[in-house]
Amino acid sequence: MVASPSTTYRVLIADDDAGFRETLESILEPHFLTLSVPSAERALEIVEHEPIHLALFDMHMHLLTGLDALRIIQQVRTGLPCILITADLTERLAQEARAAQAYGVLRKPVSRRDLLSEVYTALRDRYHDPNIPCTVS
Repeated sequence: MVASPSTTYRVLIADDDAGFRETLESILEPHFLTLSVPSAERALEIVEHEPIHLALFDMHMHLLTGLDALRIIQQVRTGLPCILITADLTERLAQEARAAQAYGVLRKPVSRRDLLSEVYTALRDRYHDPNIPCTVS
C-alpha cells in the first residue's frame, strides 16, 4: 500500500496508564491522528473495525499484554506496524517481540525523539511514503 501525501496516518495507543497515554498523545497528535485506549482488548476491536496505520502497545496491561496483542494482530492484520513499549526491557522480551513481528521495542521512559523516530521509520518502511520525515527535529 502506498499512502498519498494527503494521507492522515492513524496511530493507535494502548496503555492502561492514563497519564502515559496522554503523554504519548501529546507527542504524536501534532503529526498524526491518534486513537487512545486503556486495554489491549479494546485496541484489538479497533484494529478489526477501523483503519489504523500503526499501533503502540504497552507491555503490561490488565488481561492481555502488549505482546499478546501483537501476536493476535499479526493474524488479523498482517503487516500492521506495531511497536511495544516497556519499562522492563530484556533481551528475551526483545526476542519475543521480534518473533511476534513487532516493528520495534522502546524502553520507558521514552523520549520524544526516540518515539517519533521509531514511528516515522515504521510508517515510512511500511507505506513507502516519501513525505514522511527521515529525521526528527
